[in-house]
Amino acid sequence: MLLLRWLVAVAAVLVSVSTASPAFAHAALISSDPADGAELDTPPTRITLTFNQDIERQFATVTVSGPDGTPYADGAVRVDGPTVVVDVKPLGAAAAYAVAYRVISADGHPISGKYSFQLTRAAPTVTSSAAPTASAAPAAAAPAESDERGFPAWIAVAAAVVLAGLAVVMVRRRG
Repeated sequence: MLLLRWLVAVAAVLVSVSTASPAFAHAALISSDPADGAELDTPPTRITLTFNQDIERQFATVTVSGPDGTPYADGAVRVDGPTVVVDVKPLGAAAAYAVAYRVISADGHPISGKYSFQLTRAAPTVTSSAAPTASAAPAAAAPAESDERGFPAWIAVAAAVVLAGLAVVMVRRRG
């Protein structure tokens, strides 16, 4: 019986240590440019999202849409480590614009979220090929929405199977 208690204690420690490991932490958006809720006089020429860990290149998507649902993302999404960038077509009316993203973190989990910024002045009708402009607001943390939270369920299942197996062995030895 003492051995069974010792095995249960060891298994509990292993499960608690393995679930607290940073290796199971999912990526989170730590900043965006323009920032969530930013009010801009000048329309941005690109959207930049920065995460707390590297992002898989081939699965990153970012959409930018206007108040009527018109898409404004221009070209392919570029990923460089934890940074995801997409160019933006010239925006139109002074209005709220939505940014939505879906990326795959280094640990393989999909992360998605959305935020918005406000263009306070209508964009000029004639566009120029001027250099990109900086946003009026500094980049700030935007809330990230994760598809999955907590530790992988397979750890709890594996621990339960091990404990059940140990219990069966202990019962057979006593009998």
